[in-house]
Amino acid sequence: MEYRALYQEGMERLQQAGIAEASLDARLLLEYVCGTDRNDMLLRGMQEVAEEDTEYYRRLISERADHMPLQYLTNQQEFMGLSFYVDENVLIPRQDTEILVETIMKDGYDGKRILEIGTGSGCIILSLLKYGNGCQGTATDISEGALETAGKNARQLGLDVELIRTDLAADIIAAGGIATNSKGVYDIIVSNPPYIASGVISTLMPEVRDHEPVLALDGGADGLKYYRRILQETKELLAPGGKYYFEIGYDQGDAVKALLEDQGCGDVRIVKDYAGLDRVISGVIK
Repeated sequence: MEYRALYQEGMERLQQAGIAEASLDARLLLEYVCGTDRNDMLLRGMQEVAEEDTEYYRRLISERADHMPLQYLTNQQEFMGLSFYVDENVLIPRQDTEILVETIMKDGYDGKRILEIGTGSGCIILSLLKYGNGCQGTATDISEGALETAGKNARQLGLDVELIRTDLAADIIAAGGIATNSKGVYDIIVSNPPYIASGVISTLMPEVRDHEPVLALDGGADGLKYYRRILQETKELLAPGGKYYFEIGYDQGDAVKALLEDQGCGDVRIVKDYAGLDRVISGVIK
């Protein structure tokens, strides 16, 4: 089948399925399958696509029509200018989360000992290690599949990060915090924890609700379960003057600020995203 005609077929199939970005997704999937770029629509639009590529493309289009996220089909997502491997074991990195990384970068973190809780794809800790100097990084996740994905990304980026399978940071705490350094403390604890209230999960778009890991989405009845746990369970792992950094939901700023202050944190700051919504919060342990 001709390249342009195959693209048209894919776009129409996605439009019929109600995919919002039908035109873009059909093109990106075709480029992924054929190893082409957007210029090839003009340059090779009349060329025949190999039969095996045509079949593969149609299979991907069918999966996308069932609302499988594009990123899981291509196993690729860009974050902080880096390419990350993603699969159904991890949340797809989002632009909003770049605000979390950028906030830490603006505060300065060279030479810091960083612990990320709930690392998923590893996009946060690996971006910090990639762009920082002299940092030590440890990342935890309860999901073995997530840690395998994070490890794959670390190897792809040529970065050294310690990955630990544990519930939040329980095994690090049990070991006296010595997983990464002899003093048993970190300068930064960062997390993008599950923060969607349980009752809201069913209302999410199908790409998220039906395909992204619920374990990484569900923040309990009020969405604050993991903020409470992290703050209560990891305080001893922060060095004096150490900082917490969290991504938060747009309506959670005041609630998480109160949780930080209840645990003795000062200099609590809320950072807004590019839409003007609360997105990141930080606090300094006294």
